Amino acid sequence: MQINSHLSRLIPDVTAHYGDREALIYKNFGGTQWKSCSWRQFADIVGQVSRAMLRLGIGVQENVGVFSQNSVQYLFTDFGAWGIRAVTIPFYATSSEQQIQFMISDAQIRFLFVGEQEQYDKARRVFSTCSSLEQIIVYDPAVHLEPDDPTTMSFSDFLKLGEGTDLQQQVEQLQQEATMDDIANILYTSGTTGDSKGVILTMGQYYAAMEANNKCVPVTDKDRILNFLPFTHIFEKGWKILCITKGATLIVNTRPQEVQQSMRETHPTCMCSVPRFWEKVYMGVQEKIESSGALQRKLFRHALEVGRRHNIEYLAAGKEPPMALRLEYQVLNKTVFSLVRKELGLENAHFFPTAGSTVSAHVEEFVHSIGIFMDVGYGLTESLATVSCLHLDEPFTVGSVGIPIDSISIRISDEGEVLLKGPTITKGYYNRDDLTKQAFTEDGYFHTGDSGYLKDGELFLKERLKDLFKTSNGKYIAPQMIESKLLVDKYIDQLAIIADERKFVSALIVPEYKLLEEYARQNGIAFNSREDLCQDKRIYRMMMERIETLQQQLAHYEQVKRFTLLPEPFSLQRGELTNTLKIKRRVLNENYKAEIEKMYEE
Repeated sequence: MQINSHLSRLIPDVTAHYGDREALIYKNFGGTQWKSCSWRQFADIVGQVSRAMLRLGIGVQENVGVFSQNSVQYLFTDFGAWGIRAVTIPFYATSSEQQIQFMISDAQIRFLFVGEQEQYDKARRVFSTCSSLEQIIVYDPAVHLEPDDPTTMSFSDFLKLGEGTDLQQQVEQLQQEATMDDIANILYTSGTTGDSKGVILTMGQYYAAMEANNKCVPVTDKDRILNFLPFTHIFEKGWKILCITKGATLIVNTRPQEVQQSMRETHPTCMCSVPRFWEKVYMGVQEKIESSGALQRKLFRHALEVGRRHNIEYLAAGKEPPMALRLEYQVLNKTVFSLVRKELGLENAHFFPTAGSTVSAHVEEFVHSIGIFMDVGYGLTESLATVSCLHLDEPFTVGSVGIPIDSISIRISDEGEVLLKGPTITKGYYNRDDLTKQAFTEDGYFHTGDSGYLKDGELFLKERLKDLFKTSNGKYIAPQMIESKLLVDKYIDQLAIIADERKFVSALIVPEYKLLEEYARQNGIAFNSREDLCQDKRIYRMMMERIETLQQQLAHYEQVKRFTLLPEPFSLQRGELTNTLKIKRRVLNENYKAEIEKMYEE
């Protein structure tokens, strides 16, 4: 059963049905023990947050910032704000000072909720440059506040403002006046030049998305949902709310690097993730196979082949497996594959939504082969996550991104671009009428910037049309913006950022050789050729130190982690530059394929 209420009333309405059942499992900041919170406790704290916000004077459709990693306090803030018709604007916990300064000023945020020390320190450093900002509220009680800081309060002190019931009637009145046209979120995403744009997401979009996803995503109140992606990410945010409408238990994982430990400790049945997570699982299992004895290797490879035939060749194709294959798979599933799932903490695996970038066919087949349903899908912030997804227990094609959800219309343009229309699509970008106009066709279809095609009801994606990279972790990277920051270094002549569908940002760099050779001589670094300089570890360390200095203002996921120095400049003759000396990325990717692949070796 789904309880698809207006977000201002969702938690109280779900609580009316589930009461004292477990709603949240979480750890305190810095804690080691998992704690539990019932739906009734969840609703009580959300109501307290709503009243506290009214006490602070937060108004209808006022923008409230949340700059934090995942936490229960984040959930309380989101739903408490929606309870009084305020708008929440989430920032990634790793956002740079420059990014949060822009978003605070653009959205005229007065109140900013922050997570831990890192977020507090950044917020304090930009405070004086953000004329709208009045108050910081800190989630983690261990945060060390600046001496005599009158602009910050703890979340516990903030909650005290909501004690008592004198403002409850006002909260309920605001909820009665709430409409589907109310804005719920403004999610800022990077543009191709690095300028952020705020995607407007309304209550009506959320309602339509929950209704459509309920028809094809089989989460139930028996599921235990581990949060892995940041709540800032529309995929996790939309998925989390869908799970709440179904009464599922949320397991709040604050530390992304601890997700596998959290899985083994809490035994989730579902978790949405990006392909990179499953790539790591795949590599980990393959490493164990290679380090095993010959007999074990042979057994596991045979088991994977049986799993592939059973789950991909037959079930995925909508065919009944032969009895002999079905019986053999059942035996291997209860022995070999169950051990793999147990090692992951997924003994009770139900299904696992996966999106954000291209899924490797090898990885997708592997996950299905071991008896885990990877629910591959496609979506954007502007579409409020899901555009299409696979359906559990229904035929699918490895390599597709599933069947379009109900209510959304997909059209493929003459250029092959995927165009979208429907009630889950954004109305536009905050304060950017120019971008909003560019984003839609004359008859109201949204430009995704992705090329693709429909075949037998399934959507398949091809190359990305927009000059905006997306890492395998699902983060958007604006290459031109990063390049412009690094090209100011005197030792860098040419630069090309590599990141699309990769797990981190890297770069191809052509040094300013006259200066680099001079540096080498001054520091006693012998060389006979440019190749010698490119391969010298001391030169590499020097360049990395300079790059790290230049990219301090970038978010962690935007920063260059590895680079390759090239002995020859990019050239017109090899087709690497346009007539106006702009780099041709596809040509560079092809010409320097070996160098690029080497940077991503484990």
